[in-house]
Amino acid sequence: MILLVFLASILILLVTIYQYDEQTHDYNLQRFERKESTAIQIIELELSNKTTYPISTENLYKIFKERIYEISSINKLNISMYDLHGNLLVSSKTNAFEKTTIEPLEYDLLIELAQNSNHRILKTREEDGTSYQTSFIYINDPKFKRIGIVEMQLTQDNSEVEYELREFISRLSLVYLLMFVIAISLAYFLSSYITKSIKSISDKMQQTRLNQRNEKILLDASSSEIEILVEAYNNMIDQLEESAAKLAKSEREQAWREMAKQVAHEIKNPLTPMRLTVQSFERKFNPKDDHIKEKLSEFTNTLIQQIDLMSAIASAFSDFAKMPTQNKEEIEVINVIKLALDIFNEENIQFKTSKTKLYAYLDKTQLIRIVTNLVKNAIQATEEVQNPKIIVDVTSEIGILKIDVSDNGKGIADEFKELIFEPKFTTKTSGMGLGLAMIKSIIEAYDGTISFVSEKNKGTTFTVTLPKNHNSKQQHNEF
Repeated sequence: MILLVFLASILILLVTIYQYDEQTHDYNLQRFERKESTAIQIIELELSNKTTYPISTENLYKIFKERIYEISSINKLNISMYDLHGNLLVSSKTNAFEKTTIEPLEYDLLIELAQNSNHRILKTREEDGTSYQTSFIYINDPKFKRIGIVEMQLTQDNSEVEYELREFISRLSLVYLLMFVIAISLAYFLSSYITKSIKSISDKMQQTRLNQRNEKILLDASSSEIEILVEAYNNMIDQLEESAAKLAKSEREQAWREMAKQVAHEIKNPLTPMRLTVQSFERKFNPKDDHIKEKLSEFTNTLIQQIDLMSAIASAFSDFAKMPTQNKEEIEVINVIKLALDIFNEENIQFKTSKTKLYAYLDKTQLIRIVTNLVKNAIQATEEVQNPKIIVDVTSEIGILKIDVSDNGKGIADEFKELIFEPKFTTKTSGMGLGLAMIKSIIEAYDGTISFVSEKNKGTTFTVTLPKNHNSKQQHNEF
């Protein structure tokens, strides 16, 4: 709306200026033509009735020597007479007190005048608010024979017209300034009224979440278009809540199905050898056999191993299902990690740190579980490597404990990198794929992070960062 008012103002202003210029030009031209016509009639009347000299080119000077000033004064024109070759004969521009030099007419102008069908040439120009009209016409004797050329020139001052134009534009500008202010005010109130309802809808849309209850929009008064939009939004909220409930139910059911399938699969693995062992024992059982005690012991050991495996499977799922509980206490990290590495008793495991003592507020058991899981994965990744090497590097930054576990194993393929922390994902032939998912859950519970860099057939480095949350008394031992 504001733009339309502004463009209309500019357009009307330009049209007004153009119209004034055209009217001024037409008025000046018509005024000059009236004066020119009157002067020509006086000249013709002078040649026809009043003069006693023979009508010829040579006598034009004698006839109009004094009369030309009177004709010029009556019509307020500058009049000059030339012979047919363009030489000046007499002019109202000259007088006895002021010597004025008037050049002969140009040859091109004489040719143009002769070729013009009206035998008249009009030239106009404007300079510094003043317009100049000049015409050249043949002078004829009573028998219509050309005897000379008359030049008439009118100088018109347009300053008054331009002043009126400026006055009109200033008044018009005030009117349009008022309209512009009204348009801005009207546009502001209209846009505020229109966008008030739209902003309410926008705010509600920004607050819309799939995992929480969303409020519907209630407006007291609004346009029909806004009401349609609000109704569509409220219907969307109803459908969204219904879809969210169905999705949550479906995800829970899918999660239970996947977990049940995983548990069933893991339990079936030890059940098969247990069944075969029982069947073999039943078939080969002989109470009179001299080695019956050894066979019975072997049989029970096999069953106990499989039962222990099933118990470990149940414990692993149980540990994963429950959120790790934190028992934060101040621990000396270096000794705890060394203790975790002593379990493996592997010569190819190297421990590196520049610290002698490093304190942090963590759960000792969970820190050991993080280190042992990462080292165990590194050992399994280097099983087929000729010279396996595993490096555990512990560093400290301000407020941060950093643990790097590197190996030179087979690495992680690109297609598996996004799935590496997913529960039930594993590239090994045995195991449940819960180790990395479990330690990630532990690390994130401390507001820490775990990431990795891996290159196929060159190795993998897992990086764990944990906040130390230590107090100032330990800083002199760490830095």
